[in-house]
Amino acid sequence: MHWAVNYLGKPWVSGKQGPDAFDCWGLVRYVQSRHYSRELPSINVDADNVRAVIKEFTSNDERNRWHAVASPQDGDCLLLSQSKEPTHVGIWIDVDDGGLLHAVKGAGVIFTTPTNIKNMGYNILGAYRCAQL
Repeated sequence: MHWAVNYLGKPWVSGKQGPDAFDCWGLVRYVQSRHYSRELPSINVDADNVRAVIKEFTSNDERNRWHAVASPQDGDCLLLSQSKEPTHVGIWIDVDDGGLLHAVKGAGVIFTTPTNIKNMGYNILGAYRCAQL
């Protein structure tokens, strides 16, 4: 059984960074630390405030450590939007044909295939890999 199943169903709560509840960045940060030995900074933003989220995703210095990749590998992050601006992030998990582990408001932590990501109304803006410090 893959470790990611332990996160499925955990509730989405703005500002939470685990282990019992997460927002999208909180889940990324927690999983990157626990399973990929990458320490990411805490980003304090009200996940219910879309404008604040867009500002953080587009201007935060943390973005400088992430590099675009053509095809995601296990542990890479997918940056998503519901329009043209980034508003959501999750972790690519290489199980079956691969998919996204992410924390979604109203659904909690879920695993979504690439086809279903689009069916949820998200656009995939890109896949990114974190440069190690």
